[in-house]
Amino acid sequence: MCKPTSIAALMLAAALALAGCASPSPTRGWTTLIDGAAGLGNFTISGAVANWRGEDGAIVADRIVSGKGASVMITDKDYRDVEIYAEFWSAENTNSGIYLRAPDPKMVNTASGALEVQIWDRNPAQHYATGSLVNVASVHGQHVAAGRWNTYEVYARGSEVTVKLNGVVTSSTQHARTQAGRIGLQFNAGGAIRFRKLMVREL
Repeated sequence: MCKPTSIAALMLAAALALAGCASPSPTRGWTTLIDGAAGLGNFTISGAVANWRGEDGAIVADRIVSGKGASVMITDKDYRDVEIYAEFWSAENTNSGIYLRAPDPKMVNTASGALEVQIWDRNPAQHYATGSLVNVASVHGQHVAAGRWNTYEVYARGSEVTVKLNGVVTSSTQHARTQAGRIGLQFNAGGAIRFRKLMVREL
C-alpha cells in the first residue's frame, strides 16, 4: 500500500514529466508573437510582398504578390540573447526559414549578417537543408519536415547558437558573429509555409 507522501511524490513527478513535453509557457518570461492565426500585427514586411494571412489556425504564405526575392515578416524589435520556439508546417517544395539577429531590416538575408534557421528540405546544397544554420553550420543528418507540423527551438547566447528540430539538435555554432537584430519569418517562391506558434524569451 502506497503512503500518501509516496502518492504525492509520484503525482509531482508525472506533472513535471508532462510539463517537459508541453510548449513553453508565456507566463514564464515568454512573449507570444504568433498564436494560431493571430499575430500579423507584430510584424512588418521586408523584401518582396507575399500573401501573408491568417488562415485555418496559422499564419500562411504561398505566393509572392509583388517584388523579387524573398518576403520576410520581421519584428519591430531587436533581440540579442534569446530563445525561440516555433511550430511550422511546410510543403515538399517550400523554401523558408526563421531569421534571428537580422541587423538590417531592409535587407534580411545571410549576406547582411542575419542568421537563418533553414526550412528547405530540397535545398540543392543538402548540408544547408532543413535543420541547418545557413552558411554557418551544416545540418547533422537528414531531416524531412514536409507535410507535417514541426517544432524549432533555437538558443542564442553570445556567439553560441543551437538549433533543435522536433527535439533533436540539428546544428550549432560557437562562432556566430552577429550579436543582435530582428527576428524574421521567410517565404521564398515555392510551396506554402505555415506558422501556428512563435514565442521568444530574452535571456
